[in-house]
Amino acid sequence: MKSLLSLLLLSALTLTTATAQDFTAHEDMSFFITSAGPGNGADLGGLEGADAHCQYLAEAVGSTERDWRAYLSTHGSEGSEDVHAKDRIGEGPWYNSTGVLVANDVYHLHSDEANLTKEASLNELGQMVNGRGDSPNMHDVITGSNLDGTLFVGEGDTTCGNWTSHGEGSARVGHHDRTGGGENPTSWNSAHGSRGCSQENLQGTGGNGLYYCFATTPAKDN
Repeated sequence: MKSLLSLLLLSALTLTTATAQDFTAHEDMSFFITSAGPGNGADLGGLEGADAHCQYLAEAVGSTERDWRAYLSTHGSEGSEDVHAKDRIGEGPWYNSTGVLVANDVYHLHSDEANLTKEASLNELGQMVNGRGDSPNMHDVITGSNLDGTLFVGEGDTTCGNWTSHGEGSARVGHHDRTGGGENPTSWNSAHGSRGCSQENLQGTGGNGLYYCFATTPAKDN
């Protein structure tokens, strides 16, 4: 199983690297949606693996001087507390891969005034991510979070085993294009739960195992 996961990750990263050779991100980039996940559904290798994937993708397009974190919440276990996505991402401001401001700070990010739209929530390659009406639809972005960026607690698993499961469980997801179904269809970070944690199930509910990455340090001029 570990060998298969390694091969899937290597394949995804090789493809991303080849594409990244044709694009250099704006020097202010501090936010993006992953162009590809590790390829094993919501099993990201926990927060550590998710952060490392953000770092890799950012550095592949020239962002080598910032620390990157995944916008993901996790449930605490014995000896550890819950982790809230909003507490992992620094203080802002945050700009997309073409230099467009998406949010000034954490409060702005979680308000109705944030510039989080399909057109502005780009991947690290400067590309729009498929949304509702595109084929295939990939607007579900995994977060495990509430509208305010804290851990979403439901009747069952909401973080796919703290981002280590590609089978049982569910992931709380947002809609990067701010449209669709669920309890909060226009929410970028907390629209509904996924059907499951496998790549197939994430795709089946309109996703592809993608997630948000934020730089914890601001742009140089801010």
